[in-house]
Amino acid sequence: MTQPALKNLSVDDARARMLADARRLDVETVTLEAALGRVLATAVAATRDQPPFAASAMDGWAIRRADLTPGAAFRVAGESAAGRAYAGAVGPGEAVRIFTGAPVPAGADLVVIQEEAQRDGAGVRFTAEAGSGPNIRAAGGDFRTGDALLAAGVRLDPWRLSLAAAAGRATLEVARRPRVALLATGDELVQPGQAPAPDQIFESGSIALAALVETWGGSAVRLTAAADNAEAIAAAVAGVEADLIVTIGGASVGDHDLVKPALARLGLSLRVETIAVRPGKPTWFGDLADGRRVLGLPGNPASALVCAELFLRPLLAALTGRDPAPPLIAAALVAALPANGPREHWLRAALSIDPEGRAIVAAFPDQDSSLVGVFSRADALIRRPVNAAAALADDIVEVLPLARG
Repeated sequence: MTQPALKNLSVDDARARMLADARRLDVETVTLEAALGRVLATAVAATRDQPPFAASAMDGWAIRRADLTPGAAFRVAGESAAGRAYAGAVGPGEAVRIFTGAPVPAGADLVVIQEEAQRDGAGVRFTAEAGSGPNIRAAGGDFRTGDALLAAGVRLDPWRLSLAAAAGRATLEVARRPRVALLATGDELVQPGQAPAPDQIFESGSIALAALVETWGGSAVRLTAAADNAEAIAAAVAGVEADLIVTIGGASVGDHDLVKPALARLGLSLRVETIAVRPGKPTWFGDLADGRRVLGLPGNPASALVCAELFLRPLLAALTGRDPAPPLIAAALVAALPANGPREHWLRAALSIDPEGRAIVAAFPDQDSSLVGVFSRADALIRRPVNAAAALADDIVEVLPLARG
């Protein structure tokens, strides 16, 4: 018999139960080229200064500032280029031709830019305006030996990979990608590209969810059941190597909602049976006898995608060592919203910035949970708490931004 405590849970309570034992998965070492989008498992610290020497910030001439007097002539002593430093020191009355990024020779404390120089054979003179700035990048100006550069738990984007490369790291230790198996159920579904019967629709939920899993740092595989019955559903899941199984559809209590009875054959133990959320009340969560986690999402695409943002995204964050807390922001309403009922409501919405620089958000008028088109235009979800009073235009609400290109 279902325990009443598993039903009609708040969003926060349901999420906490799902995350109760979700820990970062194994650590693996990958090359920089393979690290994009991965989550760093071990912090990166600097093992040398960057730059490791005082470097020229401009093309020009390295001299001693004390020698720069009106009309002074300098003897060209040599050249310093990137990767080919001038070996000597700059003496009185000497100038070394230098290029951007090249080591500044010993003795020099000023680089005069080439536009302020006039070369004459083995000599060079400078204009009266020369010497306004040193044009030298100090050794360690970017970072110094021992500096913490990247913290464990950050997602590696191109800029962070550049920093790791600048620190000399050819490989990085990252969290293993969570393996997520997706199974959409229902006789009414047919795959895109196939010919649907008059009473069938194209299956779209697992396509979107697989893409979200990859975006959120996991590795997705889409499963197919041989038929829409308990035996076939159990067979589709039984041998799959996965850290998390996500089912789409069959989550309610009707005669054709077969997923939980099917997975009961594999020892399903529920932690969450229903959630006081709109859309997505039938969302559930549990464990199979072999320890694999299962997240059951509703079949309506909008319900599935809203609940993926609320529960799947935090699960994947926890399994990769990231903060699972939803990244909520505050925004002002463009238009009034009615009072909310007994379920937390997440409204698909458009988020933007007004001329004053404020984040503003507008809920779409039609929030039907079957509408994929509305979700394709949304870039945020507005959170309406349980029994929230009516909200007026310009009222501040909590918003969950969606990652949109």
